[in-house]
Amino acid sequence: MAKSVNQVVLMGRLTRDPEQKTVPSGKTLVKFGLAVDGTRDGQTSFFDITAWEKLGDLVVQYLKKGHRAIVVGRLQQETWENKETGKKQSRVEIVATDVVFLNNDTQNMPRPATSTDNLELSDIPF
Repeated sequence: MAKSVNQVVLMGRLTRDPEQKTVPSGKTLVKFGLAVDGTRDGQTSFFDITAWEKLGDLVVQYLKKGHRAIVVGRLQQETWENKETGKKQSRVEIVATDVVFLNNDTQNMPRPATSTDNLELSDIPF
């Protein structure tokens, strides 16, 4: 039986400055948004991105709102119960494994950042 494939490659601009958080296990994560222009229809799509540990540290250090980047990652669905309505909700986010910084205005940027940390779903704080 063949394994499934879960990989996403996006190029766009950050919609907000990256926000760094520490989860109860002590690991750090960074969340940011990425706007990607549509190829044919002209519509822009917006994606939530999470980068863990060292990759997230580099994202916080070198990227800001409006900067361009290529994000390579995987789709991850999270589900939760709405406390007000009791209904189950879900959303899909992208967990980054590589980020390429595309800004020409920043000197001394590192080579593409790669996440090598294997994280468990239990590390995610939702």
